[in-house]
Amino acid sequence: MIRIREAAVAGSFYPAEPGELRATVDRLLDTAPDTAGAAAKAPRALIVPHAGYLYSGPVAATAYARLRPCREFYRRVLLLGPAHHVAFDGLALSTASAFRTPLGDVPLDSAADAALEHPAVRVFDAAHRPEHSLEVQLPFLQCVLGPFTLLPLLVGHAPANAVAGVIDLLWKGPETLVVVSTDLSHYLDYEAACSRDLDTCRAVESLDGGRIGHSAACGATPLHGLLIAARRRGLCAVTLDLRNSGDTAGGRGRVVGYGAWMFAEEQPCEKAA
Repeated sequence: MIRIREAAVAGSFYPAEPGELRATVDRLLDTAPDTAGAAAKAPRALIVPHAGYLYSGPVAATAYARLRPCREFYRRVLLLGPAHHVAFDGLALSTASAFRTPLGDVPLDSAADAALEHPAVRVFDAAHRPEHSLEVQLPFLQCVLGPFTLLPLLVGHAPANAVAGVIDLLWKGPETLVVVSTDLSHYLDYEAACSRDLDTCRAVESLDGGRIGHSAACGATPLHGLLIAARRRGLCAVTLDLRNSGDTAGGRGRVVGYGAWMFAEEQPCEKAA
């Protein structure tokens, strides 16, 4: 029996009409800053934000645009993000066979069975049903990649080392892209947010997740897990974008921070200004 995880935030976080959604994503990708040198290597992993496209879409597009030159390179995406609606321990898989967006269905990867061999992983559809942190990444991935399968994992209360262990279990080769979804600081004034987010950026560039708490990133745990796994692989972090909602949409009294990074092999780390 085919089970579809229906889109939960189409029409609110991003357009629900397929043509409008594709045009929106293409426009964001086309206007993404050309980060000097970042396209020289195929990304092994990305960190991207997950707010509504009006707010964080331009920052996310800065990372996803790096995938365009290697569209046919990736065959599967390991996608991790925080659970905002349902509290649980460990990491949650879905029993769905596909995740649906207005652009079509993304089939889930059979490697989910291997993930269940890790004691921190469980099946928990209730956490996936209302969650936006993974869903908002899918239209971008559908627009920049060829056919791919998805392995979606929501991260609850879990040690960062356990998250890194799951990533190690599933990060099989260069055809797998790892994507971690997280926003940064929440509801600080503009200047305070810029300062805190720059500290977080420095920690990402240093692959030092221990310096990133939940007040600095809502997806601090999956982010920390990725940094551990990236360090084990000798990857370098490249800062692509660092802005907040005061830069993209809305006022500057209470803002949410957004950052985009890519991880690549044999490439000098590029630091934020």
